Amino acid sequence: MHVYIGIGSNLGDRQANILAALQRLRAYARIARVSSFYESEPADGAGGPAFLNVAAQIDTDLSREAFEQVAHDVELAVGRISNARLQARPIDIDVLVFGDWTHPQLAHRPYNVVPLAEIAPQFAQVAQSNGAVSPRRLARSLHFLANRQEETPDVRLSLNRVGVSRVRRIVHLEIDGQARVFNGEFTMVADLAPNKAGVHMSRFSEILEEATLDVLAASSAPARIERLVEAIAHEIVRSQRAIRADVRLRADFGLERWTPVSGKRGEEIYTLVGIAHADEQGTRRVVGVEAEGMTACPCAQQMVRENSLHELLEAGFSQADAQRALDALPVATHNQRGRGAVLLGVGDGNTDVIRAEDLVEIVEGSMSSETYDLLKRPDEFFVVNKAHHNPKFVEDVVRGILARSLDMYADLGDDTFVFASQVNYESIHKHDAFAEAFGLFGEFRKELATGSYVTTKTDLATWLGTRHSPVLSP
Repeated sequence: MHVYIGIGSNLGDRQANILAALQRLRAYARIARVSSFYESEPADGAGGPAFLNVAAQIDTDLSREAFEQVAHDVELAVGRISNARLQARPIDIDVLVFGDWTHPQLAHRPYNVVPLAEIAPQFAQVAQSNGAVSPRRLARSLHFLANRQEETPDVRLSLNRVGVSRVRRIVHLEIDGQARVFNGEFTMVADLAPNKAGVHMSRFSEILEEATLDVLAASSAPARIERLVEAIAHEIVRSQRAIRADVRLRADFGLERWTPVSGKRGEEIYTLVGIAHADEQGTRRVVGVEAEGMTACPCAQQMVRENSLHELLEAGFSQADAQRALDALPVATHNQRGRGAVLLGVGDGNTDVIRAEDLVEIVEGSMSSETYDLLKRPDEFFVVNKAHHNPKFVEDVVRGILARSLDMYADLGDDTFVFASQVNYESIHKHDAFAEAFGLFGEFRKELATGSYVTTKTDLATWLGTRHSPVLSP
């Protein structure tokens, strides 16, 4: 739908206000044309300094009522406080023409119709027939036609990753079959060709807004994280004319959990991860989670067990009784709080089978014990006792994540990608322990079936066709 709007301002930095409004409108509509800036005195009875006005042609699929609400929201965002008529204001957005509908007062508004006639010649006669004093077209104004990013750089070398990081947005995603609101953090990068000075950094934020709206509007169901990052990566390649683009989203989410003994309800926080790569051939994506738990060190536990056995023998216990006592009781060891991750990459037909809540169970179940924010004394005993009866090295956790993924998704093909990692935040060392593994299901299935070492497995960068670093760093 072709729509014509008028934007005016007579408070503050008028040009900046109008440009800010256009920037925000781009999240909801395509800006096709914008007129020059025109200056005019306030309409009869209105107060304040002279108004600056532009007209713009936009394309939108919104209804007139929905677009008018968007325009109102943009006015509030730019700084308009009052809707009182004839009052000075930092921004004013009017819908002039919407399809077959035309504002009934358009012919009596020279500050609207004259800029409109510049970009829509069919309104030229209306502008000329208006007897009021015409607004003055500014000979010099900020149109920002300079496009330094498209020029040739001084040093003609390509760059691998150029973009923005730590872009925070509120996103609506599906978790546990329900729509949830998240505070997401995006990283968006693209390859830069040697003949292009730079990427349009501000455009990344616009793409993010547009892609989010497109994904949410595409279905009545809540958006999935992999669809969102895929849409953003695809749009970066298209609009930035990039060779390839990578997008990563991290968003914390909560799942309802009950403490193991006292039955206290709580919400445990996990991290949802989505990564997508796009190029001219298409897009690939992975989805996964990060979760915290605890591990008990098997090595220290074995040393404590051996020492305890000697002490029991010296105290007069028989060898059999000492061994039986140690088997019945948890043996002391040092513990670590750990953070594990799993990522899965599947084909388009299997996207919906990957559920974040299932991935959380895979990661938590691979550690010595899950952990909770809220624990009563019986719950503390349960967690500690469970962990000490189930000691794990950091390597054991990663192998457990891989094995559980292969079991839970046994019906997925050999071309399914899996990445697993674990960081243990050591309690008695001044360093952390780290392990990770990656490959295709088929590569791991071959190792399990034959016992042979598949020396070259598919890593995340190869599977995506990009150069992403690991999810967790040692």
